[in-house]
Amino acid sequence: QVQLVESGGGSVQTGGSLKLSCAVSGPGYERACMAWYRQAPGKERERVATIYIGAGNTDYADSVKARFTISLDNGYNTLYLKMNSLKPEDTAMYYCASKPWAHVGSCLQDPYTYWGQGTQVTVSS
Repeated sequence: QVQLVESGGGSVQTGGSLKLSCAVSGPGYERACMAWYRQAPGKERERVATIYIGAGNTDYADSVKARFTISLDNGYNTLYLKMNSLKPEDTAMYYCASKPWAHVGSCLQDPYTYWGQGTQVTVSS
């Protein structure tokens, strides 16, 4: 069983930065794919960043490309999301998630199996 605990959310002004963390524990094969999702009130959940631990491949939603960076610590126990040039439309609850790797491209497919409780990010104009 994988456990995920997010932290690092908060309130910032437009153009500011935040770094989210997600403490990860559990079997390694269950967290070969890891991702950050977000959901704003009244909107669908969106996967904003993905990483495949096996090869280090990353992928980003167009809405955050070149502003957000997903990464892992050397021990693969903490997942990060560095967010720069934040905009009011980035305001949302942010969740980290994981699942086993199944095949090429599977990290880019929903659904994910394990979820954290979320951390709120609010960007004011």
